[in-house]
Amino acid sequence: MAKLQLHFNGSFALKKDEISRILHTAAQDEGLNDSLPNLMEKTSLGNGKVGRVKSWAVRAGLIKNNRPSPEGEIVLRLDPSLESNITDWLMHFYLSFGDRGLKPTPENPADWGGWSYFIYTFLPRYSKFTSEELLDHSASVFEEESKVIADRIKFILRAYTEFTALASCKFITQEKDKYVGKDAHLPNSYLVGYFLAKLWERNFKSEGSVLTESILNEKMGLAGVLGVKVEALQEQLNALEAYGIIEQRRTVPPFQVIPRWDEPLALLEKAYDR
Repeated sequence: MAKLQLHFNGSFALKKDEISRILHTAAQDEGLNDSLPNLMEKTSLGNGKVGRVKSWAVRAGLIKNNRPSPEGEIVLRLDPSLESNITDWLMHFYLSFGDRGLKPTPENPADWGGWSYFIYTFLPRYSKFTSEELLDHSASVFEEESKVIADRIKFILRAYTEFTALASCKFITQEKDKYVGKDAHLPNSYLVGYFLAKLWERNFKSEGSVLTESILNEKMGLAGVLGVKVEALQEQLNALEAYGIIEQRRTVPPFQVIPRWDEPLALLEKAYDR
């Protein structure tokens, strides 16, 4: 059985204002290599919290090697308080891969832990569910005891439903005792283009064109991270073409997608301008 891999945050939920403090501190001279007392003073976070919030920031793609990642640098410059829906989606994108980032995908998303299982296996099958149903399914996949799994998966649900976290994505919404995962407030085409560009680097590397079907059905790919079905993902590709981010060849099958971006980070910057 797979391991849950959801203990990185201790007992602390995702809060963007705390991650913002860590990100700003990481951009200073010593970065996050500074002494713990100094980090506590700079971030106003307690002894047991500094490392846990840093772990959130690392998994969310904003910190790398104790400094802001290239994406983190853009966020610091264009959304320093982490208030933008673009930043919420960016963090969701990286959180969905657990702590593995954009490494080659495993055979089973659960091999990368509970977050990847939730995004790429559970949600595509169950777009409306209770926390008990999520627990029942997770308990059949992961080796930890049910009470441990129940305690840890609540941090995934809180991350998507709390205003202080990623609720503006509406990736998951809450209706009484039910959670709904099919009405996401999708980001603009430039951020979708950034996601596609990063996934292209992961799966297709230097390929000059890729079969459209490969993108639509990509394992741990664009459809899963946006929470949409194949038909809706094709609409997103059409929008990317309208913005000149990709070209589609659809006259004669097999249909193909051709990248027209120069640098993924440039797409991320443009996403904040819209």
